[in-house]
Amino acid sequence: MQMDDIESLIEGCKKNDRKAQELLYKKFYIAMSSLCIRYINNQQDAMQVLNDGFLKVFKNIGMYNPYQAGFYTWIRKIMINTAIDFLRKRPITYTTDFSDFKEEPIIENNVVQKMNADDLLSNIQQLPPATQVVFNLYTVEGFNHREIGEMLTISEGTSKWHLSEARKLLKKLIVLKNVRS
Repeated sequence: MQMDDIESLIEGCKKNDRKAQELLYKKFYIAMSSLCIRYINNQQDAMQVLNDGFLKVFKNIGMYNPYQAGFYTWIRKIMINTAIDFLRKRPITYTTDFSDFKEEPIIENNVVQKMNADDLLSNIQQLPPATQVVFNLYTVEGFNHREIGEMLTISEGTSKWHLSEARKLLKKLIVLKNVRS
């Protein structure tokens, strides 16, 4: 069996071929571990989520339908859901106080472009957990507020508030970092 193309790896995984599973894991490890780290601040917990996600991938690979989504998209969705499931087991408070809700602050593009990915990730990881999850789902993953509300069992308004709060806090962190530099 040729193990260099994704279809062969999928077929091998459907047959519980350990070599195919290992190669599939290695092929998607970097992208999926980065995704998990965006949601889970603790490296050890993020790796647990990654491995739990891959276990779900291998258990459910027979349900993958290439006509519904690309394989990367399918795995990504499993990893996001696994991260959200992990976070649900921990107490995260989603605010319902919108008294200080204002227009979303604007961060100059040139300031963000000067930042490297590690600095940006570090800033995102300093956000409160609930705000961080909403920010990641909206900004990075591209979900809308209705979808985020359904995933996290919160209202669209609460999702919008967390996104606004994330942008406000990130702006403060970026400005503070630029003042120190």
